Amino acid sequence: MFPTWRVAVLALAFMAPAAFAAKSEAGKTEAQLKAVQAEIERVRRQVSRDQVERDRLSRELRDAELSAGNVRDSLDDLKRKRAEHAQRRVQLANEKLQHQSALVQERAALAGQLRTAYLIGSEEPLKLLLNQKDPARAGRMFAYYSYFGRARADQIGRIAEHVKRVEELEGQLEAQDRELAALEDKRRSELARLNSAREKRSTVLASLQNEAQSRVKNLERLKRQKSGLEKLLRDLKRTIDRYPVDIDPKEAFARLRGKLSWPVGGRLVARFGETRAGGVKWDGVMVAAERGAEVHAVSDGRVVYADWLPGLGLLAIVDHGEGYLSLYGHNDRLYKGVGERVVSGDSIASAGDSGGRERPEVYFEIRKGGRPVDPRPWFKTPQP
Repeated sequence: MFPTWRVAVLALAFMAPAAFAAKSEAGKTEAQLKAVQAEIERVRRQVSRDQVERDRLSRELRDAELSAGNVRDSLDDLKRKRAEHAQRRVQLANEKLQHQSALVQERAALAGQLRTAYLIGSEEPLKLLLNQKDPARAGRMFAYYSYFGRARADQIGRIAEHVKRVEELEGQLEAQDRELAALEDKRRSELARLNSAREKRSTVLASLQNEAQSRVKNLERLKRQKSGLEKLLRDLKRTIDRYPVDIDPKEAFARLRGKLSWPVGGRLVARFGETRAGGVKWDGVMVAAERGAEVHAVSDGRVVYADWLPGLGLLAIVDHGEGYLSLYGHNDRLYKGVGERVVSGDSIASAGDSGGRERPEVYFEIRKGGRPVDPRPWFKTPQP
C-alpha cells in the first residue's frame, strides 16, 4: 500500500498537466481576444477615416449624436447619484429625528429625577446616617440614593451622546445639501450641452434634407453608405476568418431558421428588398420602436463591431459563426463592446434615432457569407 504522501504526490503529478493545460488554454483565449480587438480597432479607424472624416456632414452628424449620447449617459449618472444622495439625506434626517426624540425623553426623565432629588433634600442622607435605629433600612436607602445617582449620571451621558450625534447629523445633512446643489448645477450644465448637441444635430439634418431634395445627390450618398458597409463587412470577414467564434453545434445559427425572436418590439416599417428613397433597396428590415427600448441579440455569438457608421448610426454587429452575422443599427446606446460574447436574448443596445433618423427605429439585417438575406423567415412570428 502506498504511503499517504506518495498518493498525494502522484495525484499532483496527474493534476499538474491538466491544470497547466487549462491555464495555457485560458492564456490562449485571452491573447486571441486581444488580437481580435486590436484587428477590429484597426478596421474601425480605417472606416472612420474613409467614411466619416472625408464627409463633412457625416462627421458633424456623428459628433453631434455621440456628444448627445455622452451627455445623456452623464445625466443618467447624475440622476443615479442624486437619488443616492437624496436617499442618504432622508436616512440622516430620520436618524436625526430619532435622536432628537430620544433627547427629549432623556431630558424629561432627568428633569423628573432632579425634582425628586430636590424634594428629598440634600440633608436626607445625613439624617439616615445619624439615625441608627434601623441600620437595614438605612442601608437600603443608601443603595437607592446610589442607584438614583448612577441613573442620573447615565442619563446625562446619554443626553450628551444624543446632542453630539445630532450635531454630527446636522453637519452631514449640510454636506448632503451642498452635494445635491452641486449635482443640480451640473445637471443644468449638462442639459445645456444636450440642447446644444441637439441643435447641432438638427442643423446637420436640415443640410441632409436639403441635399436629399436632389435625387442624384441622395442616391450618391445612399450608395456611398452602402458601399462603406460592404467594405466594413469585407474587412471584418478577414478578421473573423482568422479568429472564428466557437458556437455549440446544437445552437448553430443555420438551425435557427423560423425560431428566432425579433430583436426589438415595435412596428415593421420597411421590409427586405423594398425600394427606399433614392432607389436603393433595403438589405434588412426597419422596426419603429420606443426610444430606449432594449435591443436583444437574436442568437449566441461575439460582438465584432460596435461604433458609429454613416447611414446606420450606432451599429452593433454580432458574429454567429459559419459565416452568419446579424446587424443592429440606429441605436441610441451600445451596451456591448468588441470581443464580448453574447447569448440569445442579451440586451446589446437601446433603440434610438442615430444616423440621422427622424424617429426611433432599429435596423436589423442578417448576412450569410457577406450577402444579405431576408430576415423575416428566420423569426417565429411575421411581425415584431
